[in-house]
Amino acid sequence: MSEEPDYQSRIRVLPPSRRKPGARRFRRGVYLLPSMFTMANMFCGYACIVYSMRGELEKAAPLIGFAIIVDMLDGRIARMTGSTSEFGVEFDSLADIVSFGVAPAIMAFQWGLQPLGRIGWAAGFIFVAAAAIRLARFNIQTGTVDKRYFVGLPSPAAAAVPAATIYFYPAGFQTSALALPVLALVIGPALLMVSTVRFWSFKTIDLQSRRSYPVLILLALGLALFVAHEIMLVVMAYAYLASGLVMFAWGRLRRHSHEGHEDELVNHEGHEVHSP
Repeated sequence: MSEEPDYQSRIRVLPPSRRKPGARRFRRGVYLLPSMFTMANMFCGYACIVYSMRGELEKAAPLIGFAIIVDMLDGRIARMTGSTSEFGVEFDSLADIVSFGVAPAIMAFQWGLQPLGRIGWAAGFIFVAAAAIRLARFNIQTGTVDKRYFVGLPSPAAAAVPAATIYFYPAGFQTSALALPVLALVIGPALLMVSTVRFWSFKTIDLQSRRSYPVLILLALGLALFVAHEIMLVVMAYAYLASGLVMFAWGRLRRHSHEGHEDELVNHEGHEVHSP
């Protein structure tokens, strides 16, 4: 006599599920979303390297701009969705080294450093090394510095300087005499990346506040001007680079004037004390 399996009793033993359908899948998707943007950032850097090696600089330069956009989005999406993790921080740094370190260095070498030979090789490596040092320092200083400012030029902004210049003039230079200014184009941002010059981070802008409306209007105006002409990207890249230098010079000037004023007060008080 054969016994049939009691399917009904087995079904009753299972506890009722309290999880909503698709909840776990949605949570996993949200967790992977920032990493997808980071992967897109890395892909833009890789594609920029491929196009640069093929000599198609007019296609390589805009990819740095796309990498900057997705790099700005991945961190904000991670914070908005509560999906930040140590893996995401490390993955983002590795992607940034490719997109904002190796890719712009190879593109600049193909564009104007190649006629300089070994000097061009050295300049490109200095840029890559500075980007790696800048990213490593940023990771260990997170949470210990003023959020209003970056200490040193951010690697995306440093990569934007040669990328914007090459996008505006992709023809490049073929002689060593004409290629000498390219050294400043590469080494200048590299030195600023490892410097202590502060640059505005834009992280304190509250989009829910009315004070942010002028900033958004200026941003929209900048995007409109950029669409109108390619030179606006050059202006924006160099303006941000110059803003840190201006802020540094202004801070030193104010500190010097303040110290001079204190010395005058001390000398004046000392003269009054010793005067008959």
